[in-house]
Amino acid sequence: MPIITMREAISQALWEEMERDERVFILGEEVGVWGGTYAVTRGFYDHFGPERVRDTPIAEGTIVGAANGAAMAGLRPIAEMMTINFAFLAMDQIVNQAAKIHSMFGGQMTIPVVIRAVGGGGRQLGATHSHTPDVIFAHFPGLKVVSPGTPYDAKGLLKAAIRGDDPVLFIENATLYQAKGEVPIEDYIVPIGVSNIQRAGKDVTIVTYSKMLQVSLQAAELLAKEGIEAEVVDLRSLRPLDMQPVIRSFKKTNRAVIAEEGWRSYGIGAEVAVRVYEAALDYVDAPIRRVAQKEVPLPYNRHLEQLALPQVQDVVEAVKGVL
Repeated sequence: MPIITMREAISQALWEEMERDERVFILGEEVGVWGGTYAVTRGFYDHFGPERVRDTPIAEGTIVGAANGAAMAGLRPIAEMMTINFAFLAMDQIVNQAAKIHSMFGGQMTIPVVIRAVGGGGRQLGATHSHTPDVIFAHFPGLKVVSPGTPYDAKGLLKAAIRGDDPVLFIENATLYQAKGEVPIEDYIVPIGVSNIQRAGKDVTIVTYSKMLQVSLQAAELLAKEGIEAEVVDLRSLRPLDMQPVIRSFKKTNRAVIAEEGWRSYGIGAEVAVRVYEAALDYVDAPIRRVAQKEVPLPYNRHLEQLALPQVQDVVEAVKGVL
């Protein structure tokens, strides 16, 4: 299989789905002439035209609101948020409209809208442009939340999101755009709401997703050199949250570390940990540990920013702690 970047995988998914289904169109800030803030839609405007690649004003509530209306009218819009930090300006349209309209109207209509948003820190963009608020959106039933950690999953999950009939928030970590991996040439999808074991092991379970998948895999390689075999489970989707691979792995290893880029308090790690305790309490040989961002607004200074973000060594130390 060809080895391509995460950026290329996402771009391929968008291009192929727009070619496959003329109802699919893209709207957002600078997605057209400029080709997207992260160059994901470069060349789309010239090929598909202004009707299907629509530059919008800097008004996130309007972007998602227009996408919701288009979806209810029979189209399949992909709304791009320049960054997930700006999605807060569209919260009502995302969690109070897109997530609820199908239920509020007794299933009479669907909202097949995909909202692409770039999240995560590590790019020296300051505290207000470096959020990882995934758990906030995953809290709301009716909205699917997806956050891939590999190019293969990014392409397959994005295709599944575009073809589905539910609203999906598709979170892309900006520091992963250059990450490379194998991606098939032939058409494929990755089902939303299915976790995946990315590395087999027998001593400890590391549960993670998105950027922290890559961090966790690096940590697992270092641990292997010391004779510690970690099993790495990639959640891929935060809602629906597939815990079965996590529980099966935990019942085998009896120990777990949960690694996420977001803040520890009220986070994804807390939810996963309590579900493990509820489902497999008799298998617990050590308290579950969580690795997460320091509880501060993320600093602009590069050195301080990296100190605040979870690193490979943090995962290694947490694993050794549970062992």
